[in-house]
Amino acid sequence: MAELRRYEEFLDETLQDPAEAAAYLDACLEGGDPNVFLLALRDVARARGGIAKLAENTSLNREHLYRMLSENGNPELRSLEALLDALGFRLSITLKEAS
Repeated sequence: MAELRRYEEFLDETLQDPAEAAAYLDACLEGGDPNVFLLALRDVARARGGIAKLAENTSLNREHLYRMLSENGNPELRSLEALLDALGFRLSITLKEAS
């Protein structure tokens, strides 16, 4: 019988790959719900060592990161850029496909 594991374990393992993490964040952002994107950022942060490690790598304190990534979070662009930079990503703009 195959061993069962929690989906968070599989997700954390998958999100160790920068390309997978970028695709995951991009897919969550495309959905248009900012809360889904913030949840995805929490997932990536957890997979990459957690909020405490992320706070060490940014100019943001732990409490601010927890609030920023909470369900009611509304991060400023500067904070979001610092967070993404610490995770090894950057924001970019692309053209929408013509419909």
